Amino acid sequence: MPAAPDPLQASGAPRRHGPRRHGESHNTHRIGWLRAVVLGANDGTISVASLVVGIAASGAQRPALLLSGLAALVAGAASMAAGEYVSVQSQADTERADLARERQELAADPAGELAELSEIYRSRGLDPALAQRVAEQLTLHDALAAHARDELGLSEILRARPLQAALASAGSFAIGAVVPILVVLFSPEARITGCTILAALLSLGTLGALSAAVGGACRWRGAVRMLVWGSLAMGLTAAVGRLFGTVV
Repeated sequence: MPAAPDPLQASGAPRRHGPRRHGESHNTHRIGWLRAVVLGANDGTISVASLVVGIAASGAQRPALLLSGLAALVAGAASMAAGEYVSVQSQADTERADLARERQELAADPAGELAELSEIYRSRGLDPALAQRVAEQLTLHDALAAHARDELGLSEILRARPLQAALASAGSFAIGAVVPILVVLFSPEARITGCTILAALLSLGTLGALSAAVGGACRWRGAVRMLVWGSLAMGLTAAVGRLFGTVV
């Protein structure tokens, strides 16, 4: 499939070089890949660690645990990639459909679209005369880009990128899943369950703190959030393994 055109340049207007960007640092440009990476690594660590803990609770030995963990890594990474791609591609398809509709409306009723854009700016606090002038200037510069940004809420920073999301999710899932697998491989067999839980919680806490730091949020809150949900998942899986698991 050919790469989708830039929504903000889809009208065919030439790209213009504006003034130099200001020096403030923001975090919104990280939303796309950060969400996929955090979700993938979190899911990889929790799901594989929970699986190992649950199977270990049934009395299974190291070879079975290692095989189960490796199978979960491959299946989970593939599932994350496919699910993330399909989900984000659906979002991208919706964005393209909205842009196509907006392009048709601009061609059919430019005056009405100009009035609509002016009303958007009035609703945001500009006086009517200024709102009209801003709408006219932005329409002359790139009408489709103005409507994409201010009417549809689309921007280059937040644009859906299916392939990027799929690769980030699959790769981060595999990295997260490696933690419990390495524990199974190298820890004493009698302590696999405890070592897996400890390693998974350390990994989740670190991941939560790092993702919060990258996103500009509170590190402790991010770490605690990961620890709570990870502990709950592993505890439930261990309970199921102990209650219903048997070794054949």
